[in-house]
Amino acid sequence: MKKVFFATSNKNKYLEAKAILRSFNIEVEWLKGDYPEIQAESLEEIASFTAKWVAEKTKKAVFVEDAGLFIQVLNGFPGPYSSYVYKTLGNHGILKLLEGETNREAFFISVIAYCEPTSKPATFIGKVNGTIAYEIRGNKGWGFDPIFIPTEGEGKTYAEMGPKNKNKISHRRKSLEKFGAWLSKYYEKE
Repeated sequence: MKKVFFATSNKNKYLEAKAILRSFNIEVEWLKGDYPEIQAESLEEIASFTAKWVAEKTKKAVFVEDAGLFIQVLNGFPGPYSSYVYKTLGNHGILKLLEGETNREAFFISVIAYCEPTSKPATFIGKVNGTIAYEIRGNKGWGFDPIFIPTEGEGKTYAEMGPKNKNKISHRRKSLEKFGAWLSKYYEKE
């Protein structure tokens, strides 16, 4: 079994990645900590910067994950600023911004950036389309989970689905599966 290090401060993300990548015969070890995260216009740029920084500092093959909620009527806001917007406005703030709006289309994107100490980062993107609810629904979730209704979610928010069901269809699962498939082939070449 090949080993890769996941640089994140989020235990839930680590456990999800560990379970998903195990099916690709990849062992995930947690590099717990807070790492620099630049402000940029794209999730790929943010994740790539952090992956490269951590790989160079630790001398390990690492990956990081960054995600964002993109709301169509708000021109993609909060997008790459999702974490900051969640901390400052929260779900109530997003719902307030959408008061009176009938177009509630949105999508979540997850970007995995993988980097070795002497290489350029490789990125893998997972996307889930959906809509924004009219009120906060469900209590088993974090971040924007209580207001995001994935198209595949049978009308439930991520929070109403609970972590087990959310993780079956999530944007993070999709990016992790792409990464796992690529990494398995990459290791075969060695």
